[in-house]
Amino acid sequence: MNKTWLSVIIAALFEVGWVIGLKYANGILEWGATVIAIIVSFTLMILASRSIPVGTVYAVFVGLGTAGTVLAEIILFGTPVQIGKIVLIGILLLGVIGLKMLSKEKKREVGN
Repeated sequence: MNKTWLSVIIAALFEVGWVIGLKYANGILEWGATVIAIIVSFTLMILASRSIPVGTVYAVFVGLGTAGTVLAEIILFGTPVQIGKIVLIGILLLGVIGLKMLSKEKKREVGN
């Protein structure tokens, strides 16, 4: 895995943070952390789209973010586990892995 894909994964982790923050933030510090997570998340996603097709970046970003948010709610907030939901997240992650395997990164020219 290279730095570009790592930035997509990190962006998705920050997405989980800001999505949860939008739901649960109550104070100024929580809202501040949510805004910072949004900025980091989208900045990393935009930078990755310079090397990977934007559709692929966005699909992987949203897929990992969705799976992470559902898992975080189960682990952190005690949301009931539904087998159907877990199966569908597994299918979603298979799609994300497939997109990563099929995508080709653009070669950047020296000086860009």
